[in-house]
Amino acid sequence: MIRSAGIIIKPVYDRPKEVIPALVEWLKQRGIEVFVDLDTELCSEVQARAVPREELAKYIDLLIVLGGDGTLLSGARSLGSKQVPILAVNLGGLGFLSSVTLDELYPVLETVLSGGHTISVRLMLAAAVSRAGKTVHAQNALNDAVVTKTALARMLEFDLFVDEAPVARYRADGLIVATPTGSTAYSLAAGGPIIDPRLDAMVITPICPHMLTNRPLVIPDTARVEIEVAVREEPVYLTLDGQVGFQLESRDRVVITQSANRVLLVQPPRKNYFDVLRSKLRWGER
Repeated sequence: MIRSAGIIIKPVYDRPKEVIPALVEWLKQRGIEVFVDLDTELCSEVQARAVPREELAKYIDLLIVLGGDGTLLSGARSLGSKQVPILAVNLGGLGFLSSVTLDELYPVLETVLSGGHTISVRLMLAAAVSRAGKTVHAQNALNDAVVTKTALARMLEFDLFVDEAPVARYRADGLIVATPTGSTAYSLAAGGPIIDPRLDAMVITPICPHMLTNRPLVIPDTARVEIEVAVREEPVYLTLDGQVGFQLESRDRVVITQSANRVLLVQPPRKNYFDVLRSKLRWGER
């Protein structure tokens, strides 16, 4: 049963700032306690309890995200280990993950509060950086973990291991490890496959590989992926969901496994995964 809800927005959008007061009132009329993060409070001046975003999960049974996919990715990571359903309302561009429109918000909310909604459970990655045998950075990601260089036009060398078995040495601009959710993001742009989010898998996609034989590799989500980078003069970074970055040093080892955390996405009624593919990616059109 939903007794409390949190709301987060991307502050640059004006439309949700106008929508939030009415949304808060609508929820309160139905006995739902409402929380917002501090950024949402500052830009919308709503009458709701404000807490830091990383603390929202302590108080809520539902998270309403008003923004684009980037806002959803940030919100999903902030929930940590608490499995709170996320209702993502698209106000951005593509909106592949946030497929509910603003016009659909209240009908979908009615369905959620009555318990008639369905949930899509999404895999998360746990990425850690090991330096001289010690973990110096660790973070979860919903879409992908990417090892890549900055602007200098030089290829990098990566040694890839899966379950401790050597796979290959890549010469490329970078390497993407993506979940099925993230298979339609950076990995797809780099030539990776679309993976149904119901599958228990990860995909490793090289970015502009030098060898034509370096193709995307789909592996079980139970695998342990390790990437060792020969860092030269230019900086090399581990980037998570395109939002969290960490600079690597020579001989750092990036270790990627499935996270114990899962993301629960509220599915809009009468929309399945392939509906979203067709509407957002023009899938199957000539």
